[in-house]
Amino acid sequence: MTDAASNPLLSPSSLPFGLPDYPGIRAEHYLPAFEAAFAQHRAEIDAITAQSEAPTFANTLERLEAAGDLLGRVARTFYTVSSAHATPEIQEIDAALAPLMSAHDDAVQLDAALYARVRAVYEQLDSLDLGAEERYLVERRYREMTSAGAALDDGAKSVLTEINQRLSVLSNTFEKNLLADTNDLAAVFDDADELDGLTDGELSAAAQNAADRGLPGKYVVTLTLFTGHPYLSTLTSRESRRRLLDASRSRASRGNAHDNREVLTEIVRLRAERAELLGFDSHASYITADQTAGSPEAVHALLRRLAAPAAANARREQEALQAIVDAEDAPFTIEAHDWAFYTEKVRAARYDLDRTALRPWFEAERVLVDGVFRAASALYGITFAERTDLQAYHPDARVFEVSEEDGSALGLFILDLYTRDTKRGGAWMNSIVSQSELRGTAPIVVNNLNVPKPAPGAPTLLTLDEVTTLFHEFGHALHGLFAHVTYPHFAGTAVFRDFVEFPSQVNEMWIFWPEVLAEYARHVETGEPLPAEVVEKLRESEAFNQGFATSEYLAAAWLDQTWHSVDADTASTTLDVAHIEATALTDIGLDNLVVPPRYSSTYFAHVFSGGYSAGYYSYIWSEVLDADTVEWFAENGGLTRANGERFRRRLLGVGGSMDPLEAYRDFRGREARIEPLLERRGLAS
Repeated sequence: MTDAASNPLLSPSSLPFGLPDYPGIRAEHYLPAFEAAFAQHRAEIDAITAQSEAPTFANTLERLEAAGDLLGRVARTFYTVSSAHATPEIQEIDAALAPLMSAHDDAVQLDAALYARVRAVYEQLDSLDLGAEERYLVERRYREMTSAGAALDDGAKSVLTEINQRLSVLSNTFEKNLLADTNDLAAVFDDADELDGLTDGELSAAAQNAADRGLPGKYVVTLTLFTGHPYLSTLTSRESRRRLLDASRSRASRGNAHDNREVLTEIVRLRAERAELLGFDSHASYITADQTAGSPEAVHALLRRLAAPAAANARREQEALQAIVDAEDAPFTIEAHDWAFYTEKVRAARYDLDRTALRPWFEAERVLVDGVFRAASALYGITFAERTDLQAYHPDARVFEVSEEDGSALGLFILDLYTRDTKRGGAWMNSIVSQSELRGTAPIVVNNLNVPKPAPGAPTLLTLDEVTTLFHEFGHALHGLFAHVTYPHFAGTAVFRDFVEFPSQVNEMWIFWPEVLAEYARHVETGEPLPAEVVEKLRESEAFNQGFATSEYLAAAWLDQTWHSVDADTASTTLDVAHIEATALTDIGLDNLVVPPRYSSTYFAHVFSGGYSAGYYSYIWSEVLDADTVEWFAENGGLTRANGERFRRRLLGVGGSMDPLEAYRDFRGREARIEPLLERRGLAS
């Protein structure tokens, strides 16, 4: 049934802020709701193009923005679930939906009559009396439709649509394969001795994982999305470390039903063919043309500039690790699975610091309330109140109402902290409802992490990396909460891909800010603050391992660029994944076997099933702005309401409604300088 009375997705939610009635939504509701939403959106587009009146901003662009409200609601509701709680039923729906969504998007973006009307408004733009946001909307809509292929002839559009539909299926297959193989490769240990070095909480989480999988008495360590694993820094058994890293690196490349090699090479071929059809040399050229970078050459220049000093730093770090190993009773040649463990030994020797012993000071609830929330309150005046009366899509997902300083409502924030077999790896932010003055909607944003869940009653103790991830993802959440725009097209984090990581990276600065750290970094049992001397040692030791961290990231970014810089002719040949990876890493000088890429191709979800294809460079590109911004905060008094207000109003608040680099110049008063980044990463000459 598709009527509103029987399908809760077909009527606006009556819950606060339009939170979907997840308890009342069943899997069988989704596809009928999408079918109805596709039809409604198509009718709305047809009504725009059927007008006899000459195209204007009001009768074309504004009506286009108002169209698709139902489809947007249904899609955001579903894709929140499909990424965070993908049961077999949801996975089946996702697979069936992928080509349908692609076909519908193309039907709108490639509509010749709609494009003609948008182009007509664009061509008379200078004679129209439009505000800045309205003018930018015309420019962006025209640019995006042109880039999507709206100017192609019907034959080329038909080919393009087929490519897009096939790509949507392949991306869905890639993600499904990765989730299945990640679950299959979770490391099973028979004895707690094999996991010596883990905390009681980590052991209890591993025992609970085993029990949930029908393996009582054993221990199961689930894998993270990236190559490494937090436990590699503490496991004393070299064999256990090897098993864990080998499992991680073999995902979706074992020749089984979940192998992604053929999937990803077909994705590469089709993306290259699409780029050629649209008039570009490569997929990377196509993507970067509409980003702040502008071209693959600009991206490659930055990556190469950073790679050589990063690799040299990593080699020096490797020598320091090897020296520690050589001093042991049974020395050996250090390998990739040893790096994190011996890095902590170097930190202990050089800085008298054991980062692995810090977890009792990072209890998750305290980090959230007295760290993440407190910093946001100090900067922006906002407050948070948990709404236990509201249910999200999973029992672990908690709902908080966010209010402005004057008590007025801002939106909802949902935190889904824990890992589970139905959740994809990594951490991310997404919106369930986007703010828009045109539609009268307030934001609902979600943060997902993958922290192991301890046994009932045990506290959740975070690693410093997990603390960083929580602050980082909340930076995205703030962007989604604060962006205040008229048109849905610009809502929340709808900015250029190589700018979107900037606000989240900036939010990481508050982790060690003294008045924030003093509140949240308190021992879970005694309440004692993290000792000042430990904090100082953490600061002193920050530069160590930057060679590794920068190298593993740059290696992954270069793999992404390598795959997506090939032309259509090259992509049509047989592509050997292992050979291409090895050649690419040698080319940029990051072919150190002890420092593997942060992601290898077969589990590189960011670029083969996410939205970062030819765009994984975005993190380091955005970090140039981030480091420059951190310098500004430090020079202007740090954690103050005045600073927060400036950052909110001039950057976070504009969403995608203006050119991001123009917004940055408005905030900073000048272009960003790269020197703060080079200094942070230990790459300054």
